Order: sequence, then structure tokens, then C-alpha cells
Amino acid sequence: MARTLLTGARVLAPDALSTSLSEILVEDGRIAALLPPGSRVESAKSYDASNRLVIPGLVNGHSHSHGGLSKGSGDKWDLALLLVHGAWISGGRLLQDKYLSSALNAVENLKKGCTAVYDLPAELPCPTVDGLDAMAEAYAAVGLRAVLAPMLGDLTFFQATPGLIEALPEPHRARAAGLATSPMTQTIQAVEEIARGWSHEARGIRFGCAPTIPLHGTDEFLRACRKVSSEYGLPMQSHVAEARYQAAGGALRYEGATLLEHMDRLGLVGPWFSVAHGVWLTDGDLALLAERGAGISHNPGANMRLASGIAPARRALAAGVTLGIGTDGSSSSDNQNMFEAMRLAAFASRLWEDAEEAEWLGTAETFRLATQGSSKLMGLDGGTIEAGRNADLVLLDLHHINWAPLNDAANQLVWTEDGSAVTDVMVGGQWKLRNRIVLGIDEAKLAQEANAAAERLREVNASTREWCEAVAPHVACHCRSMAKGWTRSKRLLKAD
Repeated sequence: MARTLLTGARVLAPDALSTSLSEILVEDGRIAALLPPGSRVESAKSYDASNRLVIPGLVNGHSHSHGGLSKGSGDKWDLALLLVHGAWISGGRLLQDKYLSSALNAVENLKKGCTAVYDLPAELPCPTVDGLDAMAEAYAAVGLRAVLAPMLGDLTFFQATPGLIEALPEPHRARAAGLATSPMTQTIQAVEEIARGWSHEARGIRFGCAPTIPLHGTDEFLRACRKVSSEYGLPMQSHVAEARYQAAGGALRYEGATLLEHMDRLGLVGPWFSVAHGVWLTDGDLALLAERGAGISHNPGANMRLASGIAPARRALAAGVTLGIGTDGSSSSDNQNMFEAMRLAAFASRLWEDAEEAEWLGTAETFRLATQGSSKLMGLDGGTIEAGRNADLVLLDLHHINWAPLNDAANQLVWTEDGSAVTDVMVGGQWKLRNRIVLGIDEAKLAQEANAAAERLREVNASTREWCEAVAPHVACHCRSMAKGWTRSKRLLKAD
């Protein structure tokens, strides 16, 4: 029986409202007991955690590991522009690039206090066994838990956005019309093949299914995604009502039904399902999610970075929806820092017009969303430091400037911590970060290989980038017009 005893630690309480000095006994990957200070346990290997605050590992409720190689790729992009430019920022990837990008994502999450990630990677033109295995190997090498749910669709962005192709001038119209995804049968067969042979569950890495955006799938395709997910017990996540133009597109295509209502009619919404972003979900949508036992990953950094808006986090909680917090990908929020995501979530809750203090997200509550809430989205047994829970632990240096002095743990976790005080991370009772050093991977070598890959990919994708930059203004004009028209129609309905 493997035993580790963390001694002299200051431990965050499950409600995140207080701390206490305790010894933490870890056995076979789980927290066996919290013992009084000074306790000794025979045959346990001791680790001195004096001057450390021990917190449960943060859980990233929504990320994209393909963004690891494309961080910092854009500036004044909204979501529609990001999707246009995705052809070059994520195109041309070799198998090694998929491993590298996932490893970059995993390392950054680990070093910033995260122990599990709900990852929606993009693999073009459709997921492959080798590609998903490479991504899983990267997470396993770094030591994180993960759900790997590849993004899926049978319609391109141009096909999925009502009226967009027709709105483009030539020659952009012809090129956009000629783009295509893999056929539905090929994509679904690929998912089935991956699910049948998935061998990474024992290392804490589940396979999932992510119909990327409801508009990007025909009804037949969305039903097929649900069928294969049900057959293999796969968790599902989808970008629903992230941007106004998507909500407008849903109203046009689904004859007044919301995106989520339409997905529910197709059988996709249930305890296995979570929404990413959900900025423009209605109160009816939130009630539906709560009734179905589904959840939301709140990704405030990306929502602001891409001008999508502010998600209704408090209304979701009031409706009884499970709410977690995520970073989104490094090409849409540019880092994998859950401390920043918590801070932005708390900030964003204060920006609602006429919102009173009782409706703001408090710091302890926000921390619980980023641990317990996101854990529920991933189906994990974690999020608190209690006997019987997974030993997914993060140690913070209380001598670091972020903690000098220690006044209030919850407030400082959300307001002042930025990941720089993280010294050690344990996942399933095994050290994955010690003294700020990643144990499972050579970080310097990873950076060197990533730079070489990025330089090669810039050359490979140069002509695609040129076209994307040329068509982008026309896309922006159309999608923003859709969004404004939808907003005006809602205001008129409200006035009536």
C-alpha cells in the first residue's frame, strides 16, 4: 500500500471559507485521512508541506489542446473571425504536432494548479485513432486527468451560418462554397473506432464526443453523435449560444426554437451533456438544463476576448444548473490559467446591469465552481480535500508575495493568485510537479520542438492564411448584421 503523509500543511476547507493546520494522509491515490498536526503514520513517506496552502486541484471545465501551438495568433477577433482563421491556425498538423500541442496545453494547466481538463481538440478533417492516442499520451506523460472529446460537425462554418456564402463577393463565394467537411458516415465511424479501442481510461483519460456547435451539424449528424455517445457511454459537450450570431442563426434555422431546445428535441441534452459558454442561453434554456441534469462550463476570459458577452452564471445557479469554470483554448483566451478564469468569472458577475451584491459571485463560491463544479461536469470524484476523495492536490507557497500576508484564503485564491505560487501538484496520489519542475516531460525540449513546429506550420499555412484574412471582413460584416438584427427583433418582441 503506497502511503504519503503531507506534514505541516495549511488545508483549505471544503467550503473554501477557512483553512486549518492538518496532516494529509494519502493512500493508493486517495485521501485516507486528515490528521491532527504532529501525527505520524508508520510506513508513510513524509513530505514537509510547512508554509504551504494545500488546495484541491483546479478542474478546467473547457479547453482546446489544439490551441497550444496557436496561442497569441490573433488580436481583434470575435468568435466568427476566430472560426474563419481556424483554417490556418490549426491546419496542416502532423501527428507529432498533435502530441506537442496537447503536451503544451497539459503542461501549462499543470504548472498553474490544474489537475484535470475537459478538452475539445480539433483534428482536421476528422478524428483519427492515431491522433487521439497521441493526445492522450501527451496528457498521460504530464500526468493530468482529462476528457478528450474531439470537435465534430458535418457542415463547415460557411455552410452552417445562414446566408453567409450568398453574402460573400466572388471569388470568395465560390471558394467558401467548395469547402467541405468529412462525410457524416466517415466521421461517426471514426468516433466508433476510437471508442471501441480506447485504452487510456485506466490512466484517468476518458474519451468523449463534442458536436462542436449545433449549427455545424445536420439533424441527422447530431442524432448520430448522440447514438454513438450513448452506445459507448461518452460524455458530451458542445458550444451552445456562445455568440449572438449563433443564437440568431438558430432562430432562423430552427423556426424560432433556441439552439438548446433544438438539441433537446434531438435527444442530446441529459446528465451526460454540458454546454460550453452559453452566453446567450434564455431562462427557458437554463430551466431545461436543470431539468435534464446537464451543466455549463463558464469561460469568462474567452467570452470577453472574443466579444461574445457575459454568461448568465448567477441565473444558471439559481435555476439549479451545475456550473463549472474553464479557460477555453489558448487561441481564444491565450492561456490555461484557471486562477485568472476564476478572477474573471467573479469580475464578470459584477457587470450585469442592476445586479446587487447578493447576485455577484463571491470568492469562495467561485473557487467551488472551479473545483467541485467542473469536477461534476467531468464526472470526477474530486474538488474537495476530504477523506475518500481523489488525492488531486495543489501546494501554494505561503512565503510567495501573493500570500504575504495571508489574510483570507478564498479572497487571495481568486483576487491575488496567478499561478506563480504553485510549487507542487499531486494527481491520484502521485507527484506530477515538484518544486515547480514538471516530472513527466522535458519542458525545455518541448518548447524547442514547439517553436520548430510553429515555424514550419506558418509556412505550410501561409496561402490559407492569406485567403482567410481576405474573406474575414466580409464574414465579420455578415455575422454582426445577423446579431444586430436578432437583438432588434428581441427588443421589439419585448416591447410588444
